[in-house]
Amino acid sequence: MTAEPRAPSLKGAAWLEAPAAQTVLRLLASEGEEARVVGGAVRDALAGLPVREIDIATTATPERVEQRAVRAGIKVVPTGAEHGTLTLVTGGQSFEVTTLREDVETDGRHAVVRYGRDWRADAARRDFTINALSVDADGIVHDPLGGLADVLERRVRFVGPADLRIAEDRLRLLRFFRFFAQFAEGAPDAEGLAASARARTGLRDLSAERIAQEMRKLVVAPRAAETAVLMQDHGVLPVITGSIADLAGFARLCRLEAEWGAAPTVALRLAALTCRVREDAERIAGRLRLANAERERMVEVLDAVCEILPGMDERAGRAALYRMGPSLYRDAVLLRAARAKRGDAPTDWRGLWSLPERWRAQRFPLSGGDVLGFGVRPGPDVGALLREVEAWWIAEDFAPDRHALVKRLQQMAAQQQ
Repeated sequence: MTAEPRAPSLKGAAWLEAPAAQTVLRLLASEGEEARVVGGAVRDALAGLPVREIDIATTATPERVEQRAVRAGIKVVPTGAEHGTLTLVTGGQSFEVTTLREDVETDGRHAVVRYGRDWRADAARRDFTINALSVDADGIVHDPLGGLADVLERRVRFVGPADLRIAEDRLRLLRFFRFFAQFAEGAPDAEGLAASARARTGLRDLSAERIAQEMRKLVVAPRAAETAVLMQDHGVLPVITGSIADLAGFARLCRLEAEWGAAPTVALRLAALTCRVREDAERIAGRLRLANAERERMVEVLDAVCEILPGMDERAGRAALYRMGPSLYRDAVLLRAARAKRGDAPTDWRGLWSLPERWRAQRFPLSGGDVLGFGVRPGPDVGALLREVEAWWIAEDFAPDRHALVKRLQQMAAQQQ
């Protein structure tokens, strides 16, 4: 039998030794109480990943947490007071502090809990073993459920029986895939995968907002493409999207982003995975209740990609870049490149995508005042003339200078009079 690895000390870790973290931990671990950093910060630190957020668990009740913080001059925000969670803000940093809890009952969406003092029981409530470790202010790592081995092996495994964990909270099956995409190496845990497939229809009982929160993280994760295939093969993805996913296009998009150095974004990746036309974007945005900005960006990209055609050269690329702006243009080129088909005209997709690095559109040098100067009356004709001249300027690859544009405008204005 292989021995469990001995947990290393995190003493000396910059994030743990930071004054703000030490202040909060030692404040809460006084007068007979205990406090430890829990969850993702411990997992990521042990895996050699950056620590971004620090969550703290304590035996102190929320009332005592608040009293101590107020006495110490620390700001208290009741972010989840009904669940025993307060946010303490000090030294420009926020710490989510939760009192130890034990489940009393659960219906798969909500749990009834009571406060406790048993660290092992609190760890046993958590979803995965990699999230069940904790560390105190002195850097001592506590591993009651053998999660360290899974952290070191980059393995995502449920705490206890996977079916039971998912029955307690159905969102955990989606978190299983999300953590696999973000953190795991190697093959997925077979028990967790099978349990997630069995419970997939339970996702319909969850709020769209909770599902969207996980999907936002999943689609931009390092192993998003292969995770999407797993979710499709096990019947999970269709429950979420209600449609057929473009797995091949999504995989190509992820690969091209990595090759070209493009930072992944939620809107583009969701569009690549779930949408072919703007109506798809409207549907998926409504289904997941996405933010207006996310919906609008998906619609913009799906409209813009229609203007990016196989075989287009840099001259056509400059015209598209001028109309769209660099950000939308690059997203549209990426999506079109990801959906390129065998038999399409040869296209230097990467060259088109990098065009904003080599060419910046100048500002159209004419204005309404120029039109009025040729005797055109104020009204719709002013804008129409400007648009006609601008279209000619774009068609001439932006070569005509202001003098040539004014001359062209004069000719057009004369034709209308």
